[in-house]
Amino acid sequence: MATEAAPARPVGPTRLVYFDDMWALRSAATVLAVHQEGGRVVVVLDATVFYPQGGGQPADTGAISGAGAKFLVEDVRAKDGVVFHYGRFEGAGEGCGHGFKEGESVSLEVDAERRSLNSRLHSAGHLLDICVSNVGLSYLEPGKGYHFPDGPFVEYKGVIPPDQIQDKQNELEREAKRLISEGAKVLASVFPYEEAAKLCGGSLPSYISKDSTPRIVKFGEYPGGACGGTHVVDISIINSLKVTNIRVKKGLTKVSYSISP
Repeated sequence: MATEAAPARPVGPTRLVYFDDMWALRSAATVLAVHQEGGRVVVVLDATVFYPQGGGQPADTGAISGAGAKFLVEDVRAKDGVVFHYGRFEGAGEGCGHGFKEGESVSLEVDAERRSLNSRLHSAGHLLDICVSNVGLSYLEPGKGYHFPDGPFVEYKGVIPPDQIQDKQNELEREAKRLISEGAKVLASVFPYEEAAKLCGGSLPSYISKDSTPRIVKFGEYPGGACGGTHVVDISIINSLKVTNIRVKKGLTKVSYSISP
């Protein structure tokens, strides 16, 4: 079956299944469009369990299966609330051949191993924020986070005095080990703005609109944070966190870390 060269009609925001169930690996959806973009095949659905790359977290991969067709998801991105699944149809040559029909019901399945690793890396970055506060560095303001396997880190606004860096690196690692050993539930949900602010210690970042309903991720009894990504169900699942390097430059502190396989 040949598919259209572009979406036949505008599509609304994609419902994010992992917002309802952060640990879901399978879901169902309806095909809204299949088209090509820059030589790649794109599938757009009304809902998805696939996490689109963003917030420092890599995209999920996996498969979308329909009646007689299987789409291998190699990358996922979002724009203006719409999620785009990039990949190829199994057994297809060049182009969009052997595609889905608009309105067809399909089954989605995320690669469990990749989702687990990405979630552990992302949660480790959030755990590092807690550790930073617990070891007397609460003046450091979390900024950019990079939670990819090839060198994850969190960048903070503010600096650690040079003569304290090694001691603080050791303290952070010990604190992470303690928290992982104790464990605590990780919860994520969407809240009205005022309630979300309370869960985050009384305030939210300025980029979050006051008429919005932010999604908050909370580790145990510690203050939550606005986050749209996926995480582990319990801190203990991170398993281990090693602080591999602390670099201070131009008013910023970059804390690099790794987790066990």
